[in-house]
Amino acid sequence: MTQLTFERLRDAVAGDAVALRSRLTLQPAGGEGDKVFPPSYNVDGRADYAIEKRQIGDSDKVSVTVLLDSVASQANRAELALLEGWERDELAFPVPYVDFSGDGGLTNYERLTVLEAPHRLADAIFRDSLLADEDRETLFRLSDIGRAITDATPRNATDLFHYSPTCLLFGMWDSTGPRGGLGSKFQRAYVSEIIGLNATIGKKVRSRIDPLQIEKLDPDDRVYDSANPEEVWTPDRGNAKIVNGKPVYASRGSKKGKPGQPSKINHGNILPSIDTEPDGAIIPGGATISEARQTTVISFAALRRLRFKGMQREAETAARTAVAALGVAAIAYQYEMDFDLRSRCLLLPTNPPDLELLKRDGSTGEMVDVNRDSAAQILLDATEHSEAMGILWETNEIRLVPAPKLIELIRRSRKVAATEQPAG
Repeated sequence: MTQLTFERLRDAVAGDAVALRSRLTLQPAGGEGDKVFPPSYNVDGRADYAIEKRQIGDSDKVSVTVLLDSVASQANRAELALLEGWERDELAFPVPYVDFSGDGGLTNYERLTVLEAPHRLADAIFRDSLLADEDRETLFRLSDIGRAITDATPRNATDLFHYSPTCLLFGMWDSTGPRGGLGSKFQRAYVSEIIGLNATIGKKVRSRIDPLQIEKLDPDDRVYDSANPEEVWTPDRGNAKIVNGKPVYASRGSKKGKPGQPSKINHGNILPSIDTEPDGAIIPGGATISEARQTTVISFAALRRLRFKGMQREAETAARTAVAALGVAAIAYQYEMDFDLRSRCLLLPTNPPDLELLKRDGSTGEMVDVNRDSAAQILLDATEHSEAMGILWETNEIRLVPAPKLIELIRRSRKVAATEQPAG
C-alpha cells in the first residue's frame, strides 16, 4: 500500500480515477453481540429504526440492516472533524462564521461556523446576519461576498470556492436566498454512511423505584397544572390553571396513568415492564448486529462537473484537487475523533480505513494510505498549488454578527419556551 500524496490525488482528480472510497468495519465497544442503539425516526407518530434488506457482497447474500448513522449525520461529523483541525490551526481554509458572543447569553454559541449551520453558507442564520463591509455592517446577502455566493452556480463556482470551499464538498442548496427554491444546488461530493449488518431489533424496557414511595392518590385527590408557570404543578385546586372554567389536571409526565396522578408529574413507581405504544405496539430498544460498516465515497466525477469561470483547465483541476483534499482530511480526522455516535452506540474500528482509488473500468482499485499528518500536508500542498495557478482561498477572517431582528426573534422564542417548559 502506497502513501497518498498531493501529486497522486491531483492525477486522480484530473481523470484517472472516478472516486476515492474508504471502508471501515466496526464493532460495539462492549464486544460482539453487545446491543447498540440506532437513531429513531418518526413513522406515523411513533419512533422506529430505519431497517431494510440490502445486498451485501455476493449477489445471493441479503442482510437485514439497520441505519446507525445517516448520510446527513455523517456529513455533519466530517464537518466537525474539519472544524477541529481548523481550530487547532492544523488545517487552513476559509470558515465563515456568525459571532454570537455579544447576544447577551441568548444562545449557547460563542460563534456558529459554516461547518455547523444546517444549510451551510445558504442557511437562514447567515442570511439574517450582518457582514462588516468597508466600516459598515451590511446584511450578508447584500454584501459583496453575499452577492457572490448568490450568483455562484456549479458552472461558475469560483466565488464559492474562494469563500467557502467546504460547501462544494458537502453540497449546498441556496433555497433561502433571493431566488428561493430556484437557488443554485451543489451536489454532495462527499457521501458517507454507517449501517449495522444482520440486525435483530430488541425491546425497550423501563422501571423506576420511587424512594419517596409516592403512590396513587384518592379518586377525588388530584394534582393540577399550576396557574403560576414557574411552579409547574400544584396539589391545590385553588391554585390550578383554569381553562374554560375548569382546573387543568397535570398530564405532561408519563404516558401511563390517568391525568392528575403522581406519574403525570414524574413521581411514583414504574413497574419493570416492556415499553409499548398506546395501541400496544412494542417500542424498539436497540439492536444486536454482526458488525457495522462505514462506507465513504469522495466523487471525483462530481468534482469534475464543477467549473471555475475564467480559469484554464490546469487551474480548474487545482481547485477540484483542493476540495478533494478537504475530503481526505475529513476522513482522516473523523477516524481519530472516534465513533461515539450517541448514547449506547460507541463503535470501535477493527481496522484503519481502507482507502481505494476507483478506476473508471471497474477493475481493482489502487489501495492508498493516509493519516492525520499526511492529510494535513496534502491539503497544504493543494492550497499552495491552486494559489500558484491563480485560484485561491480567502485568507482574511469572514466574521458576521446576528442582525438585530434575528436577536429579537431569538429573544421572543426563548420567552415562549421558558413559559412552556414541560414538567420533568
